[in-house]
Amino acid sequence: MIAASQKLSAWVRQMRFDDLPDDVVTATMLRVIDVVGLSIAGSQRPFGMSVRSATAGLHPGTEARIWGGTARSSVSGAAFANGALSQALEYDDTHNESIVHMSSPAVAAALALGDRLRCGGRDAILAIAIGNEISCRVGSLAPGQFHKRGFHPSGLFAPFGVSWLAGKMLALEEDAMIRAAGITGSFAAGLIQCWVDGTQSKFLHPGWAAQSGIAAATLAEAGVTGPAEVLEGRFGLYASHLQDEAVAPDWRRLTDALGEEWESRNASFKPFPAAHVIHPYVSALLRLRERHGLSAERIRAIRCDVAPYIVGIVCEPQGEKLHPLTDSHGRVSLQYTLAEALVRGRLGKDAYQPEYLRDEAILSLARRVEYRVDRSLPGPEQFKGVISVELTDGTVLEEIEEHNRGSSENPMTTDEIVAKFNENVAGTLTAAQARRLVDAALALDRCEDVSRFTELTVTDHE
Repeated sequence: MIAASQKLSAWVRQMRFDDLPDDVVTATMLRVIDVVGLSIAGSQRPFGMSVRSATAGLHPGTEARIWGGTARSSVSGAAFANGALSQALEYDDTHNESIVHMSSPAVAAALALGDRLRCGGRDAILAIAIGNEISCRVGSLAPGQFHKRGFHPSGLFAPFGVSWLAGKMLALEEDAMIRAAGITGSFAAGLIQCWVDGTQSKFLHPGWAAQSGIAAATLAEAGVTGPAEVLEGRFGLYASHLQDEAVAPDWRRLTDALGEEWESRNASFKPFPAAHVIHPYVSALLRLRERHGLSAERIRAIRCDVAPYIVGIVCEPQGEKLHPLTDSHGRVSLQYTLAEALVRGRLGKDAYQPEYLRDEAILSLARRVEYRVDRSLPGPEQFKGVISVELTDGTVLEEIEEHNRGSSENPMTTDEIVAKFNENVAGTLTAAQARRLVDAALALDRCEDVSRFTELTVTDHE
């Protein structure tokens, strides 16, 4: 039987830019805008400052840029730092079904390699599209199964996408790509125990994925071997991590209709810096707030109908969700997030500040947010939110968000994605710098040297 990695490698080798559908090209350029903006925003957080400092010590070098400043690093260092920084606000795009943040590591890796290789924008776009597609497909074989076992999909699935991305950019032969995928299996990792105490290690996963994929491709290029059946083998990713005979991965999802059906089309941009499964509830609640002039004092209870799979992610245990200790704690709390959004009327770059996490008006409302499991709601392929608000006078207001904002069924516009970028880079880039960067990203398919694009991220603000 032909190994899945052999089929994927053959597809990657033969793919050309002109094979990409126009909408995938456009979406990929928008993902570049999104990820660069998020990385620049993340660099200004305490987490980001720590990552930049550590990267300077771990990865001395000048091959590639760390965006939003003047710092440079090795290719691995820049890929790691930019990928990690882009997750710092929990604001990066997500493939709905697998819940993998695929673009953060892909964009970070491709632009870091592009800095060194001085390749054209079309090469970078093609590589990102390939990496994103494979990350989504690897994660779609057993949706939801990894999360509930304590594994972060981005840490497990995205390294594989990046290994093929890097293989494409490095022009590896098919056999070398197969070896790189096999090596990647030993690098893929991502525990989410940090959700318990609100620490930051999850934010590192896109950076590790970017760095790991590049490392695997480079090792394979140098002749290091790795198992061809790294995904489906006896001790492969799925057998080792699931260990449940009742869970049968759908292997067709991995290689069927490659290049014809693009799974990455089912990925969502994020309008809010919070766990993606919370988004439809935030949208629905903010609509009710605007429509009825809601204030926390008028609300007796907020009730959310939720799909079973999200309970352990954003609803329980209630002690953690009702009183988050840190911003990373809050971003995965349905109760707290809805309370902050209602009280403040928005949920943007400045959400989850320490003073908000201690604000009794927000915490009191969080204690009035209830959830009930509705098994008729769809799984992760469709983020749907059903919410009702009971007022102190007994009135009950109801709202439904069928598809989360930013999904293919309810897309964000280019203007909205650009506005998000502008908010994220404000205070680091000038308005003129931001405008030039957006214009260049939207014309990346006409760029002859990717390093000219990353030059536009340079600022004296550190």
